[in-house]
Amino acid sequence: MCAFLFFSSSHMKAIYTESAPEPVWPYSQGIISGNMFYSSGQIGVNPETLLLKEWWILGQTTQVCENLRAILEAANLSFKDVVKVNIYIADIRDYDAVNHVYKDYFSHKPARSCVAVAALPANALVEIEVIAEIN
Repeated sequence: MCAFLFFSSSHMKAIYTESAPEPVWPYSQGIISGNMFYSSGQIGVNPETLLLKEWWILGQTTQVCENLRAILEAANLSFKDVVKVNIYIADIRDYDAVNHVYKDYFSHKPARSCVAVAALPANALVEIEVIAEIN
């Protein structure tokens, strides 16, 4: 795993790891600002192929969480540091399936929003972003 700061300014540091999908547009995998970490939304893309790893909700949600794990680790954080989660799903009927996977990664129950949206990039079924506190 290779992780490093992509850029750094006096108040912001961008996080990058090869263990999560490389951004294809002008954004960072994550940003540290002050004592807070903000991830970009992650979809179920395999970081090696840059393609959706699975075409079913359980597989995509698992890959999303593994991508988030890699980015959090690159920032020297873990899921236990997450204080807020935003989840976007393409079909509200997948809510229970997302929760089935989610509970294994976020057992400490951070604050959360989950909304159904009209569409997600690459026809993904789920996108998740997190905010974490740096201790």
